[in-house]
Amino acid sequence: MAHIKVEENIPGIRSLVLFRPETGKSLYDLAQVLLRGPSSLPEAERELIAAYVSYRNDCMFCMKSHAAAARCLYGAEEKLVDEVLNDMQQSNVSNKMKALLHIAGKVQILGKEVRLEDIIAARSLGADDKEIHDTVLIAASFSMFNRYVDGLASFTPTDATVYEEMGKRMVNGYLPPSSEQS
Repeated sequence: MAHIKVEENIPGIRSLVLFRPETGKSLYDLAQVLLRGPSSLPEAERELIAAYVSYRNDCMFCMKSHAAAARCLYGAEEKLVDEVLNDMQQSNVSNKMKALLHIAGKVQILGKEVRLEDIIAARSLGADDKEIHDTVLIAASFSMFNRYVDGLASFTPTDATVYEEMGKRMVNGYLPPSSEQS
């Protein structure tokens, strides 16, 4: 049960956005730009960064929903998502992606943990400044989203099929829910 009075059975951030749409719209707009806007990082990789940070923050709603979206976007390579969540270093994502996930993991702990050598390593593997920037901003934003969802004890479904459906919907982008469509 949520710590505040929100619509029951509306999962995660969606119930909080319905509670306070004037702040929720900005959060959804940020997610849309970061996860679906123009970028040389594929949408699947950006969703994977969001899922990875959420996993590290132990935010089950965000981890499961963004992992589901990443699986949909990866298609035949969907197993990469679980490989990263189980052991990022041993996963079959590219070395560039591992370097970006390493940076995201440091941001999840504390932004000041990111060192110049982390940036140099990512650049040496082909990451450009916009990819590094977006990785840091995705990690920072999802740390905030995770704390928002968990700090208000938002409803977290346990049924895996709920997340599969969310993932399919999220692939199409991030539009704030309205009370009619919740």
